[in-house]
This record gives sequence, C-alpha cells and structure tokens, in this order.
Amino acid sequence: MTAVKTRRELYAETTRQALIDVGRRVFAERGYTAVSAEELVRQAGLTRGALYHHFDGKQGLFEAVFEELEDTAVRAVTTAMTTAAGDPETRARAGLSAYLDTCGEPEFREIVLKQGPIALGHERWQELDVRHFGGLLRDALTALMDEGYLTRRPVQMLGRALFGAITELALAIAEADDPAAARAEADVIAATLLSGLRA
Repeated sequence: MTAVKTRRELYAETTRQALIDVGRRVFAERGYTAVSAEELVRQAGLTRGALYHHFDGKQGLFEAVFEELEDTAVRAVTTAMTTAAGDPETRARAGLSAYLDTCGEPEFREIVLKQGPIALGHERWQELDVRHFGGLLRDALTALMDEGYLTRRPVQMLGRALFGAITELALAIAEADDPAAARAEADVIAATLLSGLRA
C-alpha cells in the first residue's frame, strides 16, 4: 500500500526541488564560486533557512544538483545499453556513446565536469562519479568477458583504468573550444580503447 504524503512532506519535496532547479540553472550559467547562498534562495523565492534545512548550505545544494545530473546520465547510459540490439560490445559502445553525448549537454558539462572538482574537491568529485558510474562500467566489462569479447582481466583494475580514460575524454569534450569536434574525436579514441581489449 502506498502511503499518502502529508502537506508538510509535499511542501518539503517541493521546496527541495525548487532549490535544486534554481541551483542547476544558476550553477550552470555562472559557476559555483560566482553564486552566493543568498542569491540561490532569492531566486528560488525561499529563505536561507530552507537552504540549510534541506542541504546544509550552498555546497550541499551543489552536491544534490551534481547527483541529480549523474543519476540522469546513468539512466541514459543504462537505457542505451539495454535497448541496443546486438552483442555485449555493441551494447557497451551504445552506453559509452550515451555517456559522451551527456558530457556535451551544457548543464552536465558545466556542473559535473567543470565545476564539480572545484565545488566538491577532487576527491569527493571522483568518489561521487565512481559511485554512479563505476559499478555500471564493471558490470559491462564483466559481461564482455563472460561473452568472450574481452580477455579475462581483473575487473576492478581494468574498470578503474577505463574509468580514468573515459573521464579524461569527458573532460576534454567539456574543455574544448569545439565540443562537437572533440566529441567526434572521443568516439574514435573510445572505439580504439574497446578494440584494444578484445580477446
């Protein structure tokens, strides 16, 4: 049985989401360091107390925005992998392509790739990124090995190495003067990486 939410719970959810929505827009437009907590709550039409109640401040809000974007990206990658017809390699390429597409989206590029290390610190940024994508990558590698498309290797170490390479491709796209050209180059590099791991 689904519990009916109280008005207070609905208001809390609405307030929280309003702050996240404003955070997404403002952090993407101006960057983490250029935005004050006061500006965020003013644009959301809320009080500073609401920000601290839901997020413990500006950095907590940024982390919630970051996680929402990462969750959306994981869903896009998972959908691409599960709907792609063909062998595990085709599905892995579809997932990788979906991730690189996501890296080109302005909010993701600005908040996750560019502002994330600044706002969260490199260690926390990496921890959150691995939490969202690390397991997905290890699962894809395991499937490729199980199907005989990749030589059996230690999945944990291989996953970390590939995750690092993919993250660098994502950062290169984010920092490029021509993201579309960088995205096309990243496709070639990613295909080369996957091909180099074949059994």
